[in-house]
Amino acid sequence: MRNTTLLALAVFGALAARPAECFRGAGLNTSRLIRPLRETNEELAQQVRAAEIAFAKTMAARDSVSFISHVANEALFFGNQGVLRGKTAVAAGWKPFFEGAKAPFSWEPESVEVLHSGTLALSTGPVRNPAGRQIGTFNSIWRHEVDGRWKIVFDKGCPPCDSPPKR
Repeated sequence: MRNTTLLALAVFGALAARPAECFRGAGLNTSRLIRPLRETNEELAQQVRAAEIAFAKTMAARDSVSFISHVANEALFFGNQGVLRGKTAVAAGWKPFFEGAKAPFSWEPESVEVLHSGTLALSTGPVRNPAGRQIGTFNSIWRHEVDGRWKIVFDKGCPPCDSPPKR
């Protein structure tokens, strides 16, 4: 009984001290199992907000190369012509939006929420025409990558809601 107790304590101690190393031998990707203690949810939300703002600036700058650098390889973008599957399809599908001297629309994050795990985030906000009138709402799901960057995995816009303004 004593040997079993000592063994259990040793295993528990190893897991508590270095949990990622304990799983690594099993071939598990541990990068998303353990959230670094140094980043709070608020800090992660600020990272996503900054990523979304940088992403939106690529449209204003007419920079399709930077635009696509924010998109995950297996991303899904929903649009009028259906679902664009993967980074290459998103680049081709969004190419017409980068033609011309002026951006056909702009967007900005209004709300950002991050899962407690720090692995996924939602950003949402208004889409505006060149005159500044709201023409839609965007919804993007961002994933925290192993390298620390946030990349979009899902993106879907919708018309603006007809609900009355908040009072």
